[in-house]
Amino acid sequence: MTPTHRTTQLGRTGPRVFPIALGCMGMSGAYGPADENESIATLREAIERGVTLLDTADFYASGHNELLIRRAIEGQRDKVQLSVKFGAMRGPDGAFVGFDGRPSAVKNFVTYSLRRLGVDYLDVYRPARLDPNVPIEDTVGAIAELVKGGYVRNIGLSEVGAETIRRAAKVHPLSDLQIEYSLISREPEKTLFPTLAELGMSATLYGVLSRGLLTGAKAEGARLHYPRFGGEAGQSNAAAVARFHAYAAERGMTPAQLSVAWVLAKQPTFLPVVGARTRKQLLDVLGALEKPLSSDDVAAVEAILPKEAIAGPRYPEQQMKLLDSER
Repeated sequence: MTPTHRTTQLGRTGPRVFPIALGCMGMSGAYGPADENESIATLREAIERGVTLLDTADFYASGHNELLIRRAIEGQRDKVQLSVKFGAMRGPDGAFVGFDGRPSAVKNFVTYSLRRLGVDYLDVYRPARLDPNVPIEDTVGAIAELVKGGYVRNIGLSEVGAETIRRAAKVHPLSDLQIEYSLISREPEKTLFPTLAELGMSATLYGVLSRGLLTGAKAEGARLHYPRFGGEAGQSNAAAVARFHAYAAERGMTPAQLSVAWVLAKQPTFLPVVGARTRKQLLDVLGALEKPLSSDDVAAVEAILPKEAIAGPRYPEQQMKLLDSER
């Protein structure tokens, strides 16, 4: 693996990036204990292998994730692009206590992110969700002011619907939408992806391993709260995923490689974000770039694991109701 791989552009206005991004949330304990030294080593290995876009949020472990990234990228700022989400608020016990997309809050959030990351600007800045109490035009307008000030290079959105995207795009050009997408979560294909194409936007696709469901990860940490991992749904899904694992083995691929390769083949202009927490996981995922799938391969994978084979929504019911992208 070398940095000579093709690159992907985030929309008409965004940066060119390595074709796989590294999602850093899991490095701050979201899915169980994480080793800081291994996390930093994984970040540095990713940079050495050519990965450019690092995805984080100011609320991942209440700032811990940004501080971790700062240590890893020291002296290498010119080699990475930082994509940061903001808006979710947390209490001292770690509980989520609301969302704030007001212009004054936006400017406050970015100030602390810049300080924690130890950088002068962010490559992509985006609200993590839609604040139902603040017009998206106001939130994006505040980020546009940060762009003018040189603190932000590009504006993105996350988990919002087509109408919200169109309204936001009238305020300022948008680089991309961050949205969950995988072999078993394909809803964005219906409305969101056509809207992005219409507006000249890209997408950063998280959850391409379905939070580890497609790779057989244990139900621990945040996974304990996701419907697809527990009860009868968890048992049913494990059986369906086992068939996917068997097919991957037949092709000489790991489940993670097949999951990422499917996304790369299905949406070649978009960017999968993979939450590798260790160097071993990282190198496994990057191996997908060496094993591209043909259109026949894609069809075969979808026949082995059709999306309707998986039981349960991607988030708990209450969270699903709050997602603008699901409306």
